[in-house]
Amino acid sequence: MNLDFSQIVPYIPFMLEGIWATLKFVFFAIILGSILGTLLALFKIGSIKPLRWFADAYTSIFRGTPLILQLMIIYFSTPQLTGYDISAFLSAILAFGLNSSAYISEIIRAGIQAVDKGQTEAAQALGVPYRSMMKDIILPQALKNILPALMNEFITLTKESAIVSTIGYLDLMRRAQVVGADLFRNFEPLLFVGFIYWCLVMGLTMIGRVFERRLKQSD
Repeated sequence: MNLDFSQIVPYIPFMLEGIWATLKFVFFAIILGSILGTLLALFKIGSIKPLRWFADAYTSIFRGTPLILQLMIIYFSTPQLTGYDISAFLSAILAFGLNSSAYISEIIRAGIQAVDKGQTEAAQALGVPYRSMMKDIILPQALKNILPALMNEFITLTKESAIVSTIGYLDLMRRAQVVGADLFRNFEPLLFVGFIYWCLVMGLTMIGRVFERRLKQSD
């Protein structure tokens, strides 16, 4: 085995910059996915049929097609269809955010439906408006049930972020490829970046456990 990790030492700062580049677009994608996912979940459990149909069709499309295809369509087709030269950063946010919202909507929908129906009936009997009931009564209880699934979705999103390297965005994976091409050695930079991804995932896992413990203590 011809391994020499000393050769990647000068490139370590360059690769470490990819942590911020990766987390930056993942953060905005999570926000976009969470907002859209919550709206879609409310559409799905609502009584307005057109909104239910829209939410179901949206989820079917984004769950039924590969994420990399959605990323390619947004990045390469937007200039063709609109004339707007969309950046790789914005394309990544839109693709990951829109895709994640489909999964988050199903997680939130299941969490809302798992809340005891008596809570909803009691709120309606007291004359609590639907918006206030959802915001102050149902969604906080649903969050306790769905937090592990949500954290798993965020972890998956972080790992899948590596595919943005296919459109030239300088995330962790892309920087490892650049270093590998420069040194003609790919194993060392890829292994180093793999370790960074593992650290990010472990960090998110620990954060999720902290939130879970705090929610349990509040019961």
